[in-house]
Amino acid sequence: MTDRVTEVLIAALKQALADPSAEWRLYKSGKLDGLFPGRGGFGGDAAVRAITQGLFEVTRTEAKGKTVIEWVRLTPHGIEFLNECESPARALHSLRDALRANQQAVPLWLADMRATLRALDDRLATDAQKWQQRLDAMARRVEDTLRRLDSAAPPPEITRAFPWATDALAYLDKRRGGGANGDCPLPELFGALARSHTGLSVGAFHEGLRRLRERRALRLIPARASSDLSQPEFALLDGGAVLYYAAL
Repeated sequence: MTDRVTEVLIAALKQALADPSAEWRLYKSGKLDGLFPGRGGFGGDAAVRAITQGLFEVTRTEAKGKTVIEWVRLTPHGIEFLNECESPARALHSLRDALRANQQAVPLWLADMRATLRALDDRLATDAQKWQQRLDAMARRVEDTLRRLDSAAPPPEITRAFPWATDALAYLDKRRGGGANGDCPLPELFGALARSHTGLSVGAFHEGLRRLRERRALRLIPARASSDLSQPEFALLDGGAVLYYAAL
């Protein structure tokens, strides 16, 4: 708003400078010319500033009804003010001040930018370290699982005779890794294998379990009580023991 008032004021000073010794109506009125467009808005603010700062002097007033018409004349101070505002040197001084202010701001901006980049680099390094730790942990778990599977893999002669043997050991390993409670009941193991080995019989299942136990690939564990034998047909008799669970 201040810039707009200054623009109106400078326009009035230029108009008066065309005839510095002449009297001018302070405000326009209808078709009658004047220095300022009206008593309100930017024009009114500019006129008040011009009078209070001594840029114009009131030479006389006329009363027409309730309206008072002021006549003014440009003062030497007004001419000096206009020259300062219009001077190329003043504009260059203002530009120089702006350039200096921006030059002084560059080191501060650069320091802030460097601090921001350092903080970002630290955050990225921390995030990368966390991801590296997670990947390392996953790699260790994969290696451990592969080692367990390799060490528990049945000999080739057993896998040829019992193609489901490898899947049985893998199921027991997956079950233990998944946090299942207790040893695996034989009906559960048989059901898991029968889904992919449709021709598997209970007899072949029992024979393969014995062979795997001989090779120490798994353990067969007796039932703890007769109430555990919900499906006794899957129990495997071993002397006086009734084997009903399997574990790696």
